Amino acid sequence: MLHPDYPSVQAEVRYPARPGLERLEDDMATTPRSGRSASRDVSDVAQRPARLAVGVVSAGRVGSVLGSALAGAGHIVVGVSAVSRESLRRAADLLPEVPVLPPDEVARRSDLVLLAVPDDVLPGLVHGLAATGAFRAGQIVVHTCGAQGVAVLAPAADLGVLPLALHPVMTFTGRSEDVARMAAACVGVTVADEPGWSVGEALVLEMGAEPVRVPPQSRPLYHAALAHGANHLVTLVRDAVDALERAGVTPAERVLGPLLEAALDNSLRHGDRALTGPVARGDVDTVRAHLRVLARSAPELAEPYRVQAVRTAHRAERAGLLGPEAAAEVRAVLEGHR
Repeated sequence: MLHPDYPSVQAEVRYPARPGLERLEDDMATTPRSGRSASRDVSDVAQRPARLAVGVVSAGRVGSVLGSALAGAGHIVVGVSAVSRESLRRAADLLPEVPVLPPDEVARRSDLVLLAVPDDVLPGLVHGLAATGAFRAGQIVVHTCGAQGVAVLAPAADLGVLPLALHPVMTFTGRSEDVARMAAACVGVTVADEPGWSVGEALVLEMGAEPVRVPPQSRPLYHAALAHGANHLVTLVRDAVDALERAGVTPAERVLGPLLEAALDNSLRHGDRALTGPVARGDVDTVRAHLRVLARSAPELAEPYRVQAVRTAHRAERAGLLGPEAAAEVRAVLEGHR
């Protein structure tokens, strides 16, 4: 059953068994679909009629933010599941006045079911909701896990739902400012068919983000790349902060901030040509000094430094910044400190 507040419309692209999709497809005719500039053109969403009843399972950092973004796009969030104190707080802050319900009840009353749970929880949740009859034909069921495609939603798809994997490429805190961050984010979209892509693309654009198509078979590598770039970056930065503080240089974050911001910006703009420092210029004496002081004063960083320096030498040589002989000399020094 559709939410009683939704108007009945006739869609250009019709899905007879999926009335929820008809409402979404009707609006897609006026929604631009060409990259970041298109996402900025999705305006005046608050004045649009609400088209989908959205259920959020659960009010974690991602689910609460996406639920709020969908509400801002004119949909109605009709239920959210939350158990922990933090989840209940996020639900109250980002989804005010939305009833907190068990996951199966949230799914039953929704046209769009947003499953925002950890990767290892998702398969069991999908199986459980399907077994209890919480899904029905015509629903859109979305999960937000980065490493999973739509195959994990097979128990729901077998019941006639439209499965979508929408993974926001952004780190969230679960606060209101995260909703604004969606405007600068991409969303990895994995679908089962072209109608799924059209719906997934429209939902992402409505939230103000940029849809990026990720083939199902590429999902694990896609997610590993993001984790390596973002999660390990935090570890790298905190390791550098610890080393500076150990050297008596404070405030370490203030010292590092402008340098790291410039390095990140240059690497995204210029690729490997942005490499600088002793490894990239073949300064083996400085590299040796770094290895010695790390072994003595920060031994937990010696091996990570060596491994990253080897990767840096390889990239610098490939970019033409470091000649073959100099690169070989740098690698010999690094290999000698295993």
